[in-house]
Amino acid sequence: MLFEYQRLAEIISAFQTKSVLIIGDIMIDEYLWGDVHRLSPEAPVPVIEVAKESIRFGGAANVAFNLKTLGCRPVLIGLRGTDMMGQQLESLLEETGLNSSGIIQSALRPTTVKTRIIGNNQHIARVDREIQQEIDSGLEDKVLEKTEQHLVNCDALIFEDYNKGLITSRLIREITALSREKKIPVLVDPKFNHFMEYKQATVFKPNIKEAAQALARKIETDEEVNAAGNDLLEKLAAESILLTRGPKGTSLFARGREPVHIPTLARKVADVSGAGDTVISAFTAALTGGASLSEAAFLANFAAGMVVEEVGIIPIRRDDLLHRLKETHKADEAHTQQP
Repeated sequence: MLFEYQRLAEIISAFQTKSVLIIGDIMIDEYLWGDVHRLSPEAPVPVIEVAKESIRFGGAANVAFNLKTLGCRPVLIGLRGTDMMGQQLESLLEETGLNSSGIIQSALRPTTVKTRIIGNNQHIARVDREIQQEIDSGLEDKVLEKTEQHLVNCDALIFEDYNKGLITSRLIREITALSREKKIPVLVDPKFNHFMEYKQATVFKPNIKEAAQALARKIETDEEVNAAGNDLLEKLAAESILLTRGPKGTSLFARGREPVHIPTLARKVADVSGAGDTVISAFTAALTGGASLSEAAFLANFAAGMVVEEVGIIPIRRDDLLHRLKETHKADEAHTQQP
């Protein structure tokens, strides 16, 4: 490993009960699991015989859940509809002990739902139910009110933007200014619509595809990755850029420092859904626990490597993370001691 196990364990211990405010697009991930034995006579598509259904947190809610299972105290600010799935969301929040005081209801917008259909453990299709239009000024005011209420007690703030309408240019400007005034780290998980509006973030975390789209150029070689990371640092006036690169791991760029490239540690890849949520959650938690940027990037990359080994969006749990870190540490020691 790049860092000693004991140091990483100390960081994980230090971020227990730290408070993190998450502002973003809340979703429900619905899964239909079943078997495929035949094709439909109506069209050349598989017929899924559904054996079980499950409902899980998605979007900003999944980030909050990851932070909770890591041991932090997340507070989620977002929007839900007054529909059945909105009620399901409230039930999930209550069941998992997540703070729901920042949730705003609107009868004019449905709860965002992504339905994934899994047949024979393969992802067959996805159905989305959502409104992507940005919220109006009245809802913006409510988000700001909730943010000001909770910001005084938090150790870090995350913008979790999925282009589903909650985050607006006004909210980015005003919440970032409030956070910087209170010296609270701001971490950003962006999408395309507001990509270049997130100025002066502590950590800006796009994936390689999002960065290439925003910069309107290919990012394939190591040289192109380094150039893109440095360009984003300058254009966004960010303190650091964490670029996630899928099977190639992550790359960290910070002012006045050489880039740090961390390879993926996944043993196998079953499903990359939710990996980005894991990265921003683990990175933020580590930062509140006193980790350096490089240490936080390593822990985030390591955690993401664990969750992609499972089908479906699953949270990263503190005990599982510690166990895998210890396993890897022991394996590294054994390898080093070999003649």
